[in-house]
Amino acid sequence: MRPSSLKHVFPKASQYDPDWVRKHSMGENVLFNLESLTKSLHLKPGMRVLDLGCGKAISSIFLAKEFDVTVWAVDEAIAASENYERIQEAGCEDKVIPLEASARSLPFADEYFDVVIVVDSYTYFGTDEKYLPYIARFIKPGGCIAIVDVCFTKEIETLSQVPDFLQKDYQSYWYFIHSIDWWKRLWEKTGLVQIQEATYLDEADLIRQEYIRDAEQEKEPDPFAKALSIDEQHFISFFKLIGRRTKKTAYLQSYKN
Repeated sequence: MRPSSLKHVFPKASQYDPDWVRKHSMGENVLFNLESLTKSLHLKPGMRVLDLGCGKAISSIFLAKEFDVTVWAVDEAIAASENYERIQEAGCEDKVIPLEASARSLPFADEYFDVVIVVDSYTYFGTDEKYLPYIARFIKPGGCIAIVDVCFTKEIETLSQVPDFLQKDYQSYWYFIHSIDWWKRLWEKTGLVQIQEATYLDEADLIRQEYIRDAEQEKEPDPFAKALSIDEQHFISFFKLIGRRTKKTAYLQSYKN
């Protein structure tokens, strides 16, 4: 699609320098995924938002600039000082607080956040059945957790069900990817959230096209983009899952590593 189409679909994300976004996205265009997710959220100025697994913090910068919320940008792999430099360059040092911490060992008070947002990283830690009970403790009753990530359109239960085009790389990159129904069941059975939305992104095809195009410009091969480019049946897609925090509490043994 042409740039004018991108601006129509992603009016907020398209305002940012595409080279800057590409350089600081750790996978597909993080701002496209994030803008798609925020279309289903009701972010208000002054809200406390946890951007968990924020990578290089451009998602946090986007949230602060576009919605006037206060964002805690948390990632384990990227140094907080490195992210703080980007935050300062964007003029967001009063709205974005960078932290270097594990998603499984967070230094926050219970019920501290209005919203927890996770873009393109929840699959790395959230498939654990104990993780939602852990992260839910930091969300106010009535607040929400919202994730956007890659998914399969059909659940893979056994290795015999892996599509041919994923056979080579499945056990390296794809074994922890699931269907939307799988994710809904994982969250619903805890009673800790009420599912508000669980659906494929309306913009999934466009995100796919842009990801493949961007990957072609990189020197290092991207196994995810490669899989998308040969996925003729669109077995791989992108989804958003939003849960509203209930007042229910859950027993949880020590979760720290």
